Amino acid sequence: MMVCWYRTLWQALASRGKQTYNAHMEEYKPTKLPAGKVLVLLLCLVVIAAWWFETPTGLLAKADAVGYAVCHRIPARSFSVDGRPLPLCARCSGMYLGAVAGIFFQVIVYPRRGGLPGWKASIPFLLLGLAFAVDGTNSYLHLFPGLTGLYEPNNTLRLLTGAGMGITIAAYLVPSFHQTAWTVYDARPLFTSWRGYAGLLAAGFGAASLIFFDWSPLRYGLAWISAAGVILILTLVYSVVYMMVFHRDNQAQGWRDMVIPLAVGLLTTVTQISLVDLARYALTGTWGGFSL
Repeated sequence: MMVCWYRTLWQALASRGKQTYNAHMEEYKPTKLPAGKVLVLLLCLVVIAAWWFETPTGLLAKADAVGYAVCHRIPARSFSVDGRPLPLCARCSGMYLGAVAGIFFQVIVYPRRGGLPGWKASIPFLLLGLAFAVDGTNSYLHLFPGLTGLYEPNNTLRLLTGAGMGITIAAYLVPSFHQTAWTVYDARPLFTSWRGYAGLLAAGFGAASLIFFDWSPLRYGLAWISAAGVILILTLVYSVVYMMVFHRDNQAQGWRDMVIPLAVGLLTTVTQISLVDLARYALTGTWGGFSL
């Protein structure tokens, strides 16, 4: 009788120990990255590598190739560094520098603030957009002989109105990204007081105005930042589009969960830049800007 009891107890303990071991192993079982995600990451690396090796060598030349896809790069309408035009014209340099500064200002100072500006809060941005449109149209009219436009354009106005447009882009892009990406975000708008406006305007116009300092190391840095701004803005836009189209919105807890949406956005961005570079080079046969 005692032997049977001990045998039953031993079997029960052995069975429980086996279950505990299996549960322990299940808990620490390594997770595998889904094949679809691996494919996206590999494809992203392949496209970036292909673009990198098919564009001119040198960091500034790579920045030129990015600007080549989005900007006319007319030398007379661009600031220069060591005798060569910057990767983006004065207007585009201001726009992307202003946008990059505006994005980082919001991400650092007001993390995950996802409320869009209301109609009253949007008035300053409408004015900045109007200034961008008026100065851009006026500058464009001067390309045609016999047309004088409203006033004589210059690179200072191009830079500052471009910066205003970049600030406007940041003011709407960052909240749109937050409210699309995160499961939990701050639904308050940024522009509930003058501090939000002042900080964003100071960051955007301050970053763009650095280009007025004719110091080569500074201008080289701004050249790379402005080109990186093109990639950053397009990546964020395409990431938002991806999450909305494929119903992946409001699922991320942290940046680790955003790897695939951002990778898809980057893949789309580099593909677009590559195709535009290819088409423009096929038409012009040069990596330089348009000549007047």
